[in-house]
Amino acid sequence: MPAIHPSALVDPGAELAEDVEIGPYSIVGGSVRIGPGTRIGPHVVIAGRTSIGARNRIFQFASVGDIPQDRKYGGQPTTTTIGDDNVIREYVSIHAGTAQDRGTTTIGNGNWMLAYTHVAHDCVVGNETTFSNNAQIAGHVSIGDFAVLGAFCGVHQFCRVGSHTMLAAGTIVLQDIPPFVTVAGYPAKPAGTNNEGLRRRGYSPAEIAVVRRAYRTLYRAGLSLDSARAELARAAADAPLLAPLVDFLAETGRGIVR
Repeated sequence: MPAIHPSALVDPGAELAEDVEIGPYSIVGGSVRIGPGTRIGPHVVIAGRTSIGARNRIFQFASVGDIPQDRKYGGQPTTTTIGDDNVIREYVSIHAGTAQDRGTTTIGNGNWMLAYTHVAHDCVVGNETTFSNNAQIAGHVSIGDFAVLGAFCGVHQFCRVGSHTMLAAGTIVLQDIPPFVTVAGYPAKPAGTNNEGLRRRGYSPAEIAVVRRAYRTLYRAGLSLDSARAELARAAADAPLLAPLVDFLAETGRGIVR
């Protein structure tokens, strides 16, 4: 049976795996599902139609799955889905989706969301990301795998943050950030490639050199964005590593940081 502290309030309709732990004074709603090995600390609120996978750790005072902060929200049955092996620290807030978009907020696997971070409605967060303290993403934002958001970052609604990116502390993102790129400032400006992040994830020096050449094509060669896209597409034919970058640039969005 789940280990539920006597002071916790767990709706009988909630579906809990047998080894789930619920800490003191936490509240779990009736449309919540929590997978095996997940531990919920004290004073946590898990509301709405929320599905949480296996082996997650949710710390005290976090709020997960409550209704979105959106004036258009009218009580529609939207959802929140969280994968496996995530760490959700103190005072993190994660809100459900809206009917005007995907209808769900999705967080993948292996993410670290440090204290006071916020994931707004209809966001998509990939796998193995790191949200440093007070990183905040507005509604409809997508965050790619292995992205790192420094402390006090802010990401404007509808922006896309590519995989393997690095946002310096205090960065304010108003446009899309292509994969592999490091940005800093208000507004965010490109500041090179995330070489250290790539090394830590096992990319070889030759692969990192390919990424750096792609960055120069996009940001240093004096090419228009269309010309840079075409050049990168040609380079990706011999360097499949660049395919995510080419695909990212092919999608419409808010324009990329330049």
